[in-house]
Amino acid sequence: MAATRPFLKKPLVSSILLWMRADQPRQQGMDRWKGPHSKIISATPGLDEYRQIHLAETNPGLWPAITGVETVIPAARRIDGLAEVTFASVLSPLRGRKQTRLAYKDEVNVFRRTVLYAGLPNSARWYDVGGSGEKAEARSLIYLRRRDGVGMSAFRGFLTDDLVPALVNTGVLRELRTQVFLPWIKRLWDTPNVAHDNPADQRFHASLILGVADADALRAFFGSQQIASLSRRLGEFVSAVHAYEVTEALTYVKDGKVLPHYQT
Repeated sequence: MAATRPFLKKPLVSSILLWMRADQPRQQGMDRWKGPHSKIISATPGLDEYRQIHLAETNPGLWPAITGVETVIPAARRIDGLAEVTFASVLSPLRGRKQTRLAYKDEVNVFRRTVLYAGLPNSARWYDVGGSGEKAEARSLIYLRRRDGVGMSAFRGFLTDDLVPALVNTGVLRELRTQVFLPWIKRLWDTPNVAHDNPADQRFHASLILGVADADALRAFFGSQQIASLSRRLGEFVSAVHAYEVTEALTYVKDGKVLPHYQT
């Protein structure tokens, strides 16, 4: 197996799964998130990066079927987007408490449910894939649920030592980010008047964001023989693989600086 590509370890990343309010048009909520709500988050001190991952409304799951693994995303738990918040240091969240309170108050205007996952410091990895200037124009956001009976150490080892190298070796990736989550704790993000229900059998243990050249390359990637071969191994470690189609990845804060306009 080829060596894994170099990667950056990020000090602290919060991944907030988002469901839009059901009593208003979905696009209305997506637009408010993209606009007024983004300004509240962007103004938070101590951010290294703030990125919104917008997901397609129709999202049954891109990963091909695996016997004994949930690859079809249940409609009742299908998310609309992800707030990917990367902090400059492990102490940065303390600097942003005032702005976080404003975000708490505005959530009810946009979302009906929010669920936050976080990992240990330096557990998020951004891999150096693709060539210089090669931009990802199509992406998938993937969540993994660890199979019962598989220990966390074995699961983490599979992700970093088997899954990531196999994905890199496809030769088509232009972006690859991974994160292993700590056990979910509701009180880490318990905003008022918004649901935070997250049943134990629906929780996730890791995520990946993959980027490729375009939509055709993304379809070819999931239909490839490499993914079919990887799926046979994947089923030993996971009970669910939810691979979402991303419609937009919008960056509002980059390298610690608030951008005048989001970047795609």
